[in-house]
Amino acid sequence: MRFGILGPLRVGGGGSTVTAGRDRIVLAMLLLRAGRLVPVEELVDAVWEDRPPATARAQLQTCVSRLRRRLGELGLAPETIVTDPAGYGVRTGPSDLDAQVFVRGVEAARAAAAAGRLVDARTGYRDALALWRGPALGGIPSRSVRRRAQALDEQRLTTLEECVDVELRLGRGAELIDELAESVDQHPLRERLRAQLMLALSSVGRQADALAVYREGRRSYADELGIEPGVELQELHQRVLAGDLALAGREARPIAPVRSLPRAIGDFTGRQQTLARLVKDVEAGARIQLIDGMAGSGKTTLAVHVATALADDYPDAQLYIDLHGHSERTPLTPAAAVATLLRQLGVPAERVPTNQDDRLALWRTELAGRRALLVLDNAATADQVTPLLPNGSHCLILITSRRRLVGVDEGRPSSLPVLDTDEGVELLGHVVGVDRVAAEPEAAAEVVRRCGHLPLAIRLAGARLAHRPRWRIADLAERLSTRPDPLAEFEAGDRSVGRAFALSYAQVSPVAQRAFRLLGLHPGVRFDNAVAAVLAELTLPDAQDLLDELVDAHLVEEAEPGRYRLHDLVREYARTLVAEPERAGERRNAIERLLDHHLHVATAIARKRELTSAYSLIVVAAPIRADLVTIVAEQGRGWLDENLALWTALVRLAETEGFLQQCWQLARACWHAQFESGRLDELIETHSAGLRAAEELGDDRAVATMLNYLASAHHRLGNFSESTQVMERSLEIFRRLGLRREYRNTLGNLGTSYAARFEFRRARECYDGARALATRMRDKESLANELNNLSMTLLLWGRTDEALRTARRHLGIAREVGGVRRIGSALGHLGMIRHRMGDVGPARRLLRVALRIKRQVGARFGEGEVLNEIGMMEREAGRPERAADLHRAALVAMTEVGDRVAQCGSRNLLARAILDQGDVTSALDLHRRVLADAAAMGARYEQARALEGIARCLLPTDPAAARAHLTRALSLFREIESPEQHEVERLLAELG
Repeated sequence: MRFGILGPLRVGGGGSTVTAGRDRIVLAMLLLRAGRLVPVEELVDAVWEDRPPATARAQLQTCVSRLRRRLGELGLAPETIVTDPAGYGVRTGPSDLDAQVFVRGVEAARAAAAAGRLVDARTGYRDALALWRGPALGGIPSRSVRRRAQALDEQRLTTLEECVDVELRLGRGAELIDELAESVDQHPLRERLRAQLMLALSSVGRQADALAVYREGRRSYADELGIEPGVELQELHQRVLAGDLALAGREARPIAPVRSLPRAIGDFTGRQQTLARLVKDVEAGARIQLIDGMAGSGKTTLAVHVATALADDYPDAQLYIDLHGHSERTPLTPAAAVATLLRQLGVPAERVPTNQDDRLALWRTELAGRRALLVLDNAATADQVTPLLPNGSHCLILITSRRRLVGVDEGRPSSLPVLDTDEGVELLGHVVGVDRVAAEPEAAAEVVRRCGHLPLAIRLAGARLAHRPRWRIADLAERLSTRPDPLAEFEAGDRSVGRAFALSYAQVSPVAQRAFRLLGLHPGVRFDNAVAAVLAELTLPDAQDLLDELVDAHLVEEAEPGRYRLHDLVREYARTLVAEPERAGERRNAIERLLDHHLHVATAIARKRELTSAYSLIVVAAPIRADLVTIVAEQGRGWLDENLALWTALVRLAETEGFLQQCWQLARACWHAQFESGRLDELIETHSAGLRAAEELGDDRAVATMLNYLASAHHRLGNFSESTQVMERSLEIFRRLGLRREYRNTLGNLGTSYAARFEFRRARECYDGARALATRMRDKESLANELNNLSMTLLLWGRTDEALRTARRHLGIAREVGGVRRIGSALGHLGMIRHRMGDVGPARRLLRVALRIKRQVGARFGEGEVLNEIGMMEREAGRPERAADLHRAALVAMTEVGDRVAQCGSRNLLARAILDQGDVTSALDLHRRVLADAAAMGARYEQARALEGIARCLLPTDPAAARAHLTRALSLFREIESPEQHEVERLLAELG
């Protein structure tokens, strides 16, 4: 490299310097703007600042002449410095200036990170950072130079942070600690570096040091700025402390650059002034821009162009989401929207919390320290978008809506009108050709008028004309004027976007027209060729051909290979067509095929995943398209995961259209996928709809089935009273109908619900009844399930000897029946019982085997149980650091499955481990949080454990308060007959 500015100024391959002070300032200014002319006025200001002499221009020319001679002495061409009446410049090749090489290296590293090539990304980042020799242009005192050099220094720090994100994901946290500690010392107010140091320390188990880093930062912010740390850093501190969602090594995932913006169209027309104004507003500090206007007016196009123009200023993430505020789809809730955004950031779906507040907290934390750009498209209300707004001033948010969102604080509104005639004609010329438009200006203006001056309509109509070179524009204008308008709600006087859609629709084949109409019935965002084949009653190859035809006609978009979608307005047009009275039969039959397909595919997959599905998944009729069901079902869990968001819409469609049998059966078919993934709110919605359908059908068996599985969501959410009531109703129906298997299954579930409420006697009655039925029916699988639940209930009840006998019997039957998941559960519970009986060695061996099995089969709740038990053993053995790591991992699992009471249990255990490490304050904060959460749910056991934990924290400093908390804990333990009351009694006796 011939020039170096990433450190002291250097010239030539040998690293020579330019000695004269003014000459160095001039060359530094030219290199900071390499490849561009620097005005004379800027150079004069840089050299003489506030006091330029009258001969400043002449002296500047002398400086440039000396620089040319010096460059010649160093073997560089004097023409490297360019002279122009407007100023001076420096010519540089691709590898001449270290700053330019640095920028290219960083861009390549970001691209590698975005593509998931983390090793390549790390190498690229480190090679780029190695170009730095110190502060940019160090030793040059000019204010102008320093101001611009500081921007380079900021780029280096941002690059270091991005590099660290990648290295954390690669598991190199231990190697980063010293470098990060030094960087934090040099930049104590830079929160992202401090957060990364906390993550690196956590990744090697140094949670106490991570918390100390936070406390040091908190003092620095208070002393230097008089403020508290940012919300993101505070949340990270709480998550390291409490184990919310993902902690320690699991949190050490990189904040890699994310690029999720749609492609900006090349023929952007008519909004240049608005675009320039918005860019200027953003650069002036307006970080929230609100773009509103009527449907089809180009709001999204404008927002994407603004985002593209500013993308380089927001290198960490560029995100886009359609909020469906004005479409047939139900607008996305903030919880659903943030789940999608988190997935764009690379957060695995299974790590997205079920609780909205937890999701939003994770979202804000994921954006902590990022310079991110966010496009929230098609918003319904201010309430929909306000929760999604990140904190801090380093993010740009562009929001589009058909309404004016007056309730968004800090939002700078821009109402977007339709195009005027000249702009519309210009856009049409871009699409069909400038010469054709110039030859028929009046016809072109008429086409624009008939399209309602809406950019979307003009593009669709123009695209059809562009593919028909023999048509005149007047022909298109005549067609637009004579076609009936199918979208009356989009009228603006005599203008309508519907005419453009009708023209595109008329140009495809009749069979493609039918497929297009029926695709409008699909309630999801995306669909595949199998869905098209089902709706159109075609083979897969024929359906694929039609999809290709519709994509070419711009009626269907291929969102990604093999996945398609309809634009909102196009979908509305398709639905208008299929809703015509003469097509009522066609419409109803297509909906039936659509529901039947998804029902049978989901059922086929669920039968392989649910142990009891052989009798609890009921589909009476054979599938309409068995060939497609077989093909799609082979995708297994991947297909279910891809379509999880579709289930609620399908169940709602079935209920609305009167397909009541399919409604409740669809809800049942998707139960396991929703339950296992923690989508409990959606589970309640689908099964509530299924319950209404079953009741309307008068199908008591279906009613009882819906009640039983609806109870599962309430149980996992900690709503035990609701769960018990619903299950008791289900049980009574099954008893009345004489359905012994269903009655037995629900009776066991009811026992589990009673056990969760610590009503042990009622729980045992249920288990004993279910076991007796299973024995009479010779159903060993069900017998194993009841023994499994009974063993844990007996353990919680303190009857360890009986629990051990029951668990051993369970293990024996599990081995006889088979099934890895069942055996893993038996081993895990047996290990827990042996631990509580003091048999540490055997317990540890059993629990390790159980943990391996549960991870193998993906049983996350069971994995969390075992991790917590092993963590307790580690704490009892004097290894609280290791115990804390295990309890944090357990908390991750319990959060993923959405079990709120189990989360409280994990946090209570984590707090005990933190207390044993000597961090009384953190342990106390965590126990108090659990106390509030458990009290809100009525979870008495975890309330009591939290009270006991608080007392242990207060014992050394406030015995009176400790006694008060212990007394409350003892009362609760006695209420639920927990054996832990004896330990509390011992502590109270020691207090005297």
